[in-house]
Amino acid sequence: MDSKALFTISYGLYVIGSKNGDQINGQVANTVFQITSEPLTVAISINKKNLTHEYIQASGGFTVSVLSKEAPLSLIGQFGFKSGRDIDKFDGVDYQLSPGGIPYLSRYALAYLEGKVIQTVDVGTHTIFIGRVDEAVQLLDGEPMTYAYYQQIKRGPTPQAAPVFNPAPAAEPQEKYQCSICGYVYNPAQGDPENGVAPGTSFSKLPDDWTCPVCGAGKDVFEKIE
Repeated sequence: MDSKALFTISYGLYVIGSKNGDQINGQVANTVFQITSEPLTVAISINKKNLTHEYIQASGGFTVSVLSKEAPLSLIGQFGFKSGRDIDKFDGVDYQLSPGGIPYLSRYALAYLEGKVIQTVDVGTHTIFIGRVDEAVQLLDGEPMTYAYYQQIKRGPTPQAAPVFNPAPAAEPQEKYQCSICGYVYNPAQGDPENGVAPGTSFSKLPDDWTCPVCGAGKDVFEKIE
């Protein structure tokens, strides 16, 4: 079976918000889709190991923030490569609470939905939460970030807990360096324009205080790709 055939399926990029009592959390997801229009329902796929999964089970609700193309890698890293068990993911992030008290992004999100869980489907490593949409608000004009745009233009890595995770093939030897924490690859030909690093800047010329644009790790955890 050729797993590359699955790469032709289109995905978006979203932040799923959740709560458990007074505690809030969120995570990046790429599997969100509308199921019906009457009633309006959507489904999300969440890894059972994630804190967001625990919170959705506890509260029975969730929000979906639809990321725009302008969303920085650092934001995706905050919600996709760090655990809410270790940090407050919404610390320093612009967000508001839905009518149900669940957080959603108020910056870099084109729209948000609030869903009430009406059914769950166990699919092994993940649970599919099917939610009735109780709120839907457009926040900004713009284009949504697709998963392909995130990988090809933003050059972002995939969390291992993601439904579509697939180990990346070894990169060609071009003095590239890979973050041992999240898998982000620094390519000198592309640089890191979002953080002021021009294309053509070699890894050795990066500022000492430069950090991985996805997970925030320092240069010392990067390894040269042979």
